[in-house]
Amino acid sequence: MTPKDALRELHAGNKRFVAHLHNETPTDNHNRQHELIINQRPIAIIVGCSDARVPPELIFDQGMGDLFVIRVAGNIITPAQLESIEFAALAFGPRLVVVLGHTCCGAVQATVNALIDPSTNPDGMYPTVVEHVRPSAQAAIDAGGASTDEIVDHATHHNVRRSIETITTKSRALKKLMLEEGMLVVGAKYRIEDGAVEFLEG
Repeated sequence: MTPKDALRELHAGNKRFVAHLHNETPTDNHNRQHELIINQRPIAIIVGCSDARVPPELIFDQGMGDLFVIRVAGNIITPAQLESIEFAALAFGPRLVVVLGHTCCGAVQATVNALIDPSTNPDGMYPTVVEHVRPSAQAAIDAGGASTDEIVDHATHHNVRRSIETITTKSRALKKLMLEEGMLVVGAKYRIEDGAVEFLEG
């Protein structure tokens, strides 16, 4: 499957999810279980947030073995996430990477709150997440907004962009795949309010 074909399938799968017209059933996944013992051929790599409300297989209506999912609070890219993407691409063949942010992201909200009012995180908890989200949160704060919710929304968008930038600039292996095999790295935002995924442009 080409990267563009995989992207079209994710678009279509999310439309099915929103419309409650699911292709995948528990029985389908049970039947696939034995087929996947020897190998896996996921169509895409999803780097998403750990938020329990954002399960990629469900919101893209994909079955067992279809997606290689990497989840971490705030969909940040640390060396571990970057190496996981490299591993999946080189070992299993997907040529589409989607960085999936979402509305109401607790990691982004916590970072914005900590920057606006440090007393909300007096003990400096979750320093790695805050360190990676901080530039996006600070940019959104500096740009201003009508409300904290608007600032968080802008920070979420910017945070996805920063993760894409890390993926596309920090890995020689992935840069080679992009250049030689047309690997796509795209951003998206899941709207918890209605279940729709917005793929980010520009």
